[in-house]
Amino acid sequence: MWKHIAANALTFLIVAMFLFGGVIVWGTNQYSAEGPLEQAICLQVNPGSNMRIVSESLDEQQAISSPSIFRMGVDYSGKASQLKAGSFLVPEGTSMSEIVDIVTQGGQSTCGTEIVYRVGVTRVVAQVRELDPATGRFVELTSFEPAEEEAPTEYSETREANDTQYRVVISEGVTSWQIVQALNSLEFMDGSVSEIPPEGMLAPNSYQVRPGDSVGELLADMQAAQERILATAWAERADGLPLASPEDALILASIIEKEASTSDERFDVASVFVNRLNQGMRLQTDPTVIYGVTEGKGVLGRGLRQSELRAENPWNTYVIDGLPATPIANPGADTIHAALNPADTDFIFFVAKTLNPRDGHNFAVTLDEHNANVAIYRELEAARAASEGN
Repeated sequence: MWKHIAANALTFLIVAMFLFGGVIVWGTNQYSAEGPLEQAICLQVNPGSNMRIVSESLDEQQAISSPSIFRMGVDYSGKASQLKAGSFLVPEGTSMSEIVDIVTQGGQSTCGTEIVYRVGVTRVVAQVRELDPATGRFVELTSFEPAEEEAPTEYSETREANDTQYRVVISEGVTSWQIVQALNSLEFMDGSVSEIPPEGMLAPNSYQVRPGDSVGELLADMQAAQERILATAWAERADGLPLASPEDALILASIIEKEASTSDERFDVASVFVNRLNQGMRLQTDPTVIYGVTEGKGVLGRGLRQSELRAENPWNTYVIDGLPATPIANPGADTIHAALNPADTDFIFFVAKTLNPRDGHNFAVTLDEHNANVAIYRELEAARAASEGN
């Protein structure tokens, strides 16, 4: 009888083990399988939250098939302690394992409502926008110029919300002085900065920030990013350039940033200045003269005077040979790359095609060709003046 009982117990144990193994396989498959979410959602993870709270939120939004399997999968993966606070876009059909990666791997929110401060060459704009999970596109709720306008109600309400995200976007061609002034004016950031970082050494980009972040630390991040970009571009530069150092490359890139009307023509503009440097010609570019007048502290807001074109200073490339003393703005990564990998052309001159800067430039090899292009542009100016006078 005891042998019979032992045999039955062994059989039961084997069956239980097979069943347990099957449950594990089933749970593993469920954890990795396509999820039930039919439309993308924005998952909010509050500071101090945990995976149990996250699993319940996902279950309420029908993004997972089983909160228990979700939590067991998290425990097995060892990622329970890596949960990040923020708002995260969860696409339709995302598996539980993919959701865990979304909320543990990234350090930046990917959806929700955010305030974006856009620091441009001529103005700073505050924009409130919200990501529509269904389309994956941001929808603008309101925007205004803080220096010129009162804050609208939508902005004030968004500022008071606990889950609002913040982003600072630095445009290409903005000067270091303009960036510092803009960051110092942001009421949610700490620590006003008085010392201006070196011109050209702040990388234009989009930076996610949080209330209480230090202005000085953000500027340090921008400078470190630009140092990396410049070092990489210098290592990958074309042969035979008339540039002695990465600093020279940054100066040239800043001029190209100010002169190129479209992203497509950066390489052609770069070729003009490289050709001029190789031939010992002066660069003769207006943005350097403007920088000599303003030293990067704001926008000139008028045309250049003849006296300014003749003035002797370290930036006036109508007067000095070679490159100006410093960069004249902060160039973007693509422009730095163009400065160090110019197009292979014989171009020496360029002038705007139309009165709309976005239409780009006409390039020329000879002075006669250039004068013909200039004549066309002057005719357009005259026609506009005549129409405005009527």
